[in-house]
Amino acid sequence: MAPTRKRIVSSEKTTNQSVKKAKIDLSSTVERILESKKHANDVFDVLEVLQSEKEKDVISAVEACSTLFCSLLERKDLFMGKLPEEEEALSGYSAEEKFRIFMRHRYKNSVEILLDHLSHELHTIKESALCCLIKFATAEGQHPLENLDWSEHYSFPRELIQAVVDNLLSKTADNSLLISRFQEFLEMDDLRYYVMSSIRENVGRVMEQNKGVWKCITRAGKTVSFQYFESKSAGLYWELKCLSKCFSPSQEHKRTFERMWLGFLKYKLPSSMYKRILVILHDSILPHMSKPTLMIDFLTAAYDVGGAISLLALNGLFVLIHQHNLDYPDFYKKLYNLLEPSVFHVKYRARFFHLANIFLSSSHLPVYLVAAFAKRLARLALTAPPTALLIVLPFIYNLIRRHPSSRVLIHKPDAENDAVEDPYLMEEKDPAQCRALDSSLWEIKTLQRHYHPDVAKAAMLINTPLSDQEDDISEVLETTAHELMEKDLKQSQIKSVPLEFETATHLLKGGGDVLGQHFCLV
Repeated sequence: MAPTRKRIVSSEKTTNQSVKKAKIDLSSTVERILESKKHANDVFDVLEVLQSEKEKDVISAVEACSTLFCSLLERKDLFMGKLPEEEEALSGYSAEEKFRIFMRHRYKNSVEILLDHLSHELHTIKESALCCLIKFATAEGQHPLENLDWSEHYSFPRELIQAVVDNLLSKTADNSLLISRFQEFLEMDDLRYYVMSSIRENVGRVMEQNKGVWKCITRAGKTVSFQYFESKSAGLYWELKCLSKCFSPSQEHKRTFERMWLGFLKYKLPSSMYKRILVILHDSILPHMSKPTLMIDFLTAAYDVGGAISLLALNGLFVLIHQHNLDYPDFYKKLYNLLEPSVFHVKYRARFFHLANIFLSSSHLPVYLVAAFAKRLARLALTAPPTALLIVLPFIYNLIRRHPSSRVLIHKPDAENDAVEDPYLMEEKDPAQCRALDSSLWEIKTLQRHYHPDVAKAAMLINTPLSDQEDDISEVLETTAHELMEKDLKQSQIKSVPLEFETATHLLKGGGDVLGQHFCLV
């Protein structure tokens, strides 16, 4: 039986001084346990304070547990192999083995308490518990608690990391802040690998929970994607001995990463989650997959949804089309139908026009398709805000520069004299049937009388032969109405008022003599 122990947290007269004393007692307690096995029962004092309701006491106990059990792991004073029950350890084991079994059970108790603290209402306690558990995982990796079958095998505390991930993906609490702290540890290659495996195994369970859990999974997956192959301390080629030598580390890592995301994306997601994933898909997920073409179905389905989701899916489709030879039927037809009045007001307007400019840069596009895009943009420009017009007009000019055959939209001498209806069919969804080549860009001529001087000036360029050099639209993609107004106000302050070249000197004097004579006569 364990001897009678002093209960630090049960006293109701605890003051700030006693809290400080409790910390000192814990430090001395850990020292006694490490110095002599006869003080082994004092470990219960540490575990008792670890379950305290006071923040400072708990944090002190977490530090004590970290020091105690990491030292025991390093000294190999914890039982290795399958842990027997404490009742079974009473017979058949030596005193040394009984001590190791006893401390192994206490180590297990401390891990359980720390895992519970990951759901604590105080963030400081949650963060302290998380850091301690990662230290335990690091110590177990260096000093395994399992007997290794051969020297080349690498033992990783997968069960401990699995338990940490399970608690981070809480069913009730939003642990986004704690996950942000956890991502700092993902620079370690082996930890990152097993975290991805744990997330993949948890997807089926957590997808049945609320949106807060979805947010946690997305943040965790995004964290892994950002860290993978970009860690300065780890580098591209990492050594993980548990992997089979027939696969390169990068291949196995990519496959695990790929299975994690594919397992998540097969579920039905809310619209907000679709957008969040599509924003990071092209640069944080696709480059790190073993077979990026497995995302074709997801991206094509997202592209067919319409609205902002289709705009965001363009990034991923662009990567698959240009780098992986994706053949997407009716891609330009779908892109053409995305040109709606709302495209000038969405959050991702700059991204859309940047990608559309790239997709329409090929010189092999048929002239009817280029004319359809130019005409549709010109028609939409009649109701677009000035910030959008400063993008659209150079965009149309660039289309005409790249495809000289489309200049027929500008050079129509009979169009001004013939007061006929515009043959262009705005409602037609097929660019091949909209009759854009039969029309003209009279909308740009109309914009020459726009109220904003910059827009009117840009529209005037169509009256002169266009230069061969394309306009750089990247400078105006992010322009806002506030910036445009600030620019106009600064120009009005700097601009000088034109004055007469020769200053009049005798006008007032001569006028005064005439007035004097007039009054004298009167």
